[in-house]
Amino acid sequence: MAGIGSGVLMATLDASIVNVSLPTMVAALQTTFAHIQWVILGYLLVLTSLVLGVGRLGDMFSKKKLYLAGLAVFSLSSLLCGLAPGVGWLIGFRIFQGLGAVMMQALGVAIVTEIFPVSERGRALGIIGAVVSIGLSFGPALGGVLISLAGWRSIFLVNVPIGLTAALIISRHLPLLPPQRSGQRFDYIGATLLMITLLSYALGMTLSERFGFGHLGIQILLILAAACLCAFIGAECYISQPMIELRLFRDPLFSCNLLMGFAVFISLSGLFLIPFFLELVKGCETLIMGLIMMVVPLSMGLLAPVAGLLSDRFGSRGISFGGLLLAFLGYLALSTIDQHISLGRYILYVIPLGLGLGLFLSPNNSAIMGAVSRERLGVASGLMTLSRTLGQTTGLPIMSTIFITLIHRQGGWSPGGNLSAIPPKLIVSGLIGTFRLAALLILISLALSVMAWWLDKSKRPGGSEG
Repeated sequence: MAGIGSGVLMATLDASIVNVSLPTMVAALQTTFAHIQWVILGYLLVLTSLVLGVGRLGDMFSKKKLYLAGLAVFSLSSLLCGLAPGVGWLIGFRIFQGLGAVMMQALGVAIVTEIFPVSERGRALGIIGAVVSIGLSFGPALGGVLISLAGWRSIFLVNVPIGLTAALIISRHLPLLPPQRSGQRFDYIGATLLMITLLSYALGMTLSERFGFGHLGIQILLILAAACLCAFIGAECYISQPMIELRLFRDPLFSCNLLMGFAVFISLSGLFLIPFFLELVKGCETLIMGLIMMVVPLSMGLLAPVAGLLSDRFGSRGISFGGLLLAFLGYLALSTIDQHISLGRYILYVIPLGLGLGLFLSPNNSAIMGAVSRERLGVASGLMTLSRTLGQTTGLPIMSTIFITLIHRQGGWSPGGNLSAIPPKLIVSGLIGTFRLAALLILISLALSVMAWWLDKSKRPGGSEG
């Protein structure tokens, strides 16, 4: 757990630290914000497009060796990022770093699921969830400290000792974890089609934030993604050892859990608008804003291990339903804010959201991993990671479009204008509409949760939940 947790912490810290450092890197590397955004985008596209392929490789070969290879690639690329002489080199090294990150993120949950007994699976995944929340919470603060003390290069160089420590722990204490079945073949046709599908979709959705969905290039990318997805599904039906066994999705419980996670991560994307509210409406300083932004991930991290432990004892369905209900109430509360709300009351509104998400994620992840055979844990872990990354990739343009459209309709702002010139009342109006959409997504997840609960009880002897 210490070794895998260190790798997960490093990957999540890196993502949140880099976001904070973009303005500093623009000045230091004498580049533009449009160019420096590819430092994040290149990393995200590699992670999204390769996660299922790497998960499948984890089922075919030793998960330990692949995870150690990911740590080595991530640590080396972090060193190279810290030494990058220009923005082009930095973007290239970040893409290389994404290759290491995808090995860790695709296989970390699979390794934890395989190592720990079923009776402790929820608690173990809850601890991993807490580590993710800690990385997201403290990344911006740590990034600010490192940049102020040692410059932007230190945010990459800090990964090197963490990676070496994690590699030492894993190499000494983690079993080899050989494949459950020998003689497996890799589905190159399916892997290629799936990579093009995910890459086109992620790139199209991400660039739509800048160019809009009406742009011809965005439409071509999304059409290409749809066409390749259809070709992928057709190919998987005829390949003897496919990339993804489509029969996994015949299990409505497995599909419901993935859809719930996907919808929840779309709704979470609405929180990226909170800094606009805190800075432009409430006039918060950067430090205060950073501390307030930590409330949700810290609440998630505090409750995730407890939720996992409870799901081991009482089953995942009731715990995850309670978490979704809390998150729904949190978004409903946020949809009633106004420009005069106190910071204390705002924090009281977001705490149920963080606690609810902490209650939901660990049991839901445990249910996903418990629904597949041991020889498909890598693919299941990849699908779970993909539901998160695609949820975020989908949610950001949707939530920002809703926010901008609501303000634009009231004549408060036009695309390309200065956000700081928007009247506070209109910013609040845009946020309220966005949070209502987020609440609707959680409500859909609640309906799926009720259906999954009913299906789970009906298929078990005596109607008991496992």
